Amino acid sequence: MFPGQGAQAVGMGRALAESHELARRAFEEADDVLGYALSDVCFAGPAERLTATDVCQPALVTVSVAAWRVAREEAGLEPGLMMGHSLGEYSALVAAGAMSFADALRITAERGAAMRAAGRVAPGAMAALLGASDADAEALAAEAGDAWPANYNCPAQVVISGSLEGIDRLEGLAVARGVRVARLQVDGAFHSPLMAPAAERLRPALAAWEPVPPAPPFLSTTTCAVEPPERLRDVLLGQLTSPVRFGAAVERALEMGARTFVELGPGRVLSGLVRRVRRDAGVVQVGEPSDLAALQAAA
Repeated sequence: MFPGQGAQAVGMGRALAESHELARRAFEEADDVLGYALSDVCFAGPAERLTATDVCQPALVTVSVAAWRVAREEAGLEPGLMMGHSLGEYSALVAAGAMSFADALRITAERGAAMRAAGRVAPGAMAALLGASDADAEALAAEAGDAWPANYNCPAQVVISGSLEGIDRLEGLAVARGVRVARLQVDGAFHSPLMAPAAERLRPALAAWEPVPPAPPFLSTTTCAVEPPERLRDVLLGQLTSPVRFGAAVERALEMGARTFVELGPGRVLSGLVRRVRRDAGVVQVGEPSDLAALQAAA
């Protein structure tokens, strides 16, 4: 499984690139495809540049793909299923062979630019409701107005997207009802109707991509279904305005026989969410060279 936007941190991927040629070549390829030194931004920042959506998205894909390549080569990782959280679905499709790395870089750079532009036209924000049930979170969003569930991450954690005013109202309602709320550091109302212009802008880039059947299968965290190649463009397009149902996707993966979840890329957010869904699920995180020993032990 591969993380989405929010997992980025200055310095990500540097140790992998310094210690593994496969990872270094992934960063070199990204620099060539994008036409600027993405590797420098990942390794040294500045943070403001790395968190810009149009840079952050291909940067996370690059680190995730680098980690995947090293894990496959050095630890013999052979997963039976691929999944990702939002942007992480592009990394998952690269790892499954359905999308080339170069295509993923170009498409996510355009995706990030499109989302950033949509956020300027209709400024928005996102906030996590902690401790509320899905139904209570939905009710709070509806009461606030101009706010919609964006991420059903795990039991008692729902992220809401909305206009700036809508999220302000949501925060006030949550505090009044005794629900913990945390504003996210993003520059738009992702996975909400406010991203419709971004979806339209991204459509030509996805139309130019020719999907290959994923092997191993790809489990969408938007539809919670194993998606065939002919559906992948629509899934990635709809993803921009639809909520991510990560918790339900983890449950589906467990039903399909998954027992160990390997998070490839920076951070440990997804590993924590998996444990919130199923406490006894095995989780391994691979983002640094030192993580490979844990992966080999789990295998």
